Amino acid sequence: MASHLPVTTVSLFIIGLALAFFTCRGDVENIATEDFFNGIISGVSDTCEAKNFYTYSDFITAANVFSGFGTTGTSDDEKREIAAFFANVADETIGFCYINEIQKGDYCDSNSTQYPCAPGKQYYGRGPIQLSWNFNYGPAGNYLGVDLLNHPEIVAQDALISWKSALWYWNVNSDCHSSITSGKGFGATIQAINGAIECNGGNTDEVNDRISYYTKYCSQFGVDPGSNLSC
Repeated sequence: MASHLPVTTVSLFIIGLALAFFTCRGDVENIATEDFFNGIISGVSDTCEAKNFYTYSDFITAANVFSGFGTTGTSDDEKREIAAFFANVADETIGFCYINEIQKGDYCDSNSTQYPCAPGKQYYGRGPIQLSWNFNYGPAGNYLGVDLLNHPEIVAQDALISWKSALWYWNVNSDCHSSITSGKGFGATIQAINGAIECNGGNTDEVNDRISYYTKYCSQFGVDPGSNLSC
């Protein structure tokens, strides 16, 4: 006969596991509070296409899909990652004003045989991280269970999918998550997102804008931004 723990011990054990789970998953909400979120989007003009598109509830729902986001490392590591994410989002969307890239293009890589461009579709930047190119829309859609290769416009129409696409890029398709949580610094996230265009003197003003957002958000979270801020 198998031995069993006393009911009280089992109950306490289960409660402990539950508390540990919810404490871990609550880290993002504890850091990026609704007040913080509302504060950073409060300046969005009524003329912005993204007015009322990016919501806190959708962000939190999307963030909970990626268990390591904002929950990896020390408390300071978690704060830096969330600050870094929002800093890049603020820059990519020009202060949360845009959903779609201003200068639209096809962004079709015909060499991508695994994710061929769908006829008549354009893969310009959309969403919080401005997801671009067919070779990003394809795997993002596969991961999220949405056909983004044939319907890239969904990223600009469905706010929850939009946040998920950004967090997919951050956590799965790039070095953003691993770089900021391993201590490589904020500059590594810029390199992962737009390094070929902005880093090494490519667009210093844009890099400085990202750093400005990052240091501002770190200050709001009460954490030192760390070193290696630029790329």
